[in-house]
Amino acid sequence: MKRVSVELIPREPKQLREELEFLQSYKDRIDIINIPDLLRFETRSWEGAAIAQEYFPVSMPHIRAMDVDLEKPLSMQGFLREKHIREVLVIEGDPPQDMGHETFPTTSTDVIRKFRAEMPEVRVFAGIDQYRGSMRHERRRVQRKMLAGAAGFFTQPFFDMRYLEIYQDMLQGVEVYWGVSPVLSLRSQSYWERKNNVVFPMNFEPTLAWSIAFSKRVMEFADKQGSSLYLMPIRTNLEEYIKGVFEAL
Repeated sequence: MKRVSVELIPREPKQLREELEFLQSYKDRIDIINIPDLLRFETRSWEGAAIAQEYFPVSMPHIRAMDVDLEKPLSMQGFLREKHIREVLVIEGDPPQDMGHETFPTTSTDVIRKFRAEMPEVRVFAGIDQYRGSMRHERRRVQRKMLAGAAGFFTQPFFDMRYLEIYQDMLQGVEVYWGVSPVLSLRSQSYWERKNNVVFPMNFEPTLAWSIAFSKRVMEFADKQGSSLYLMPIRTNLEEYIKGVFEAL
């Protein structure tokens, strides 16, 4: 397997540091810390990534395309260079809850090109959303992002190995981080179905045990394929989930 990335939510610096301290026990298994950019928290993704770099050699902030004004230099450019952050993940971003937060009609492809022009030393990754439309359309999005300069891709969480294998076949030769995330309640399952158009397999169970077992299957798959893994412990006990995934392998 190439690399393993773990996503941590930057709710506030103290909690982020506590989670990073815990993950130190698995430093030989974890290569990257991903930090999403969630506007409801004061800590921006690049600030959280700077904290993460105190604990892990590589951290990757998420950059929301709709926050980027193409007519101005990248606002986080100076900070990224100062903190020696050399990898970012560009996503479209969700509309802000705060109507006073300014957004722009900027796409991920626009921002990938902008990074390549203004910060050529940074490896820019992009997202794959395997649930937003047809595979044919998603493949075209992947191709456009690669032409813009994307170095690789992070997927939305998979819950079905058969679906993942179809995407793996479609993305031969592309650097991919296969996403997995725990879903631990019927309410959470319903959210994924309604919000993200996920179709869960018949054997799915909204339990920690099922999520850990599936994450291990994806890890083994990534290891055999020479690709990478993206763990997203959303709304779960980080310690229980990470211990379950990495121990007794």
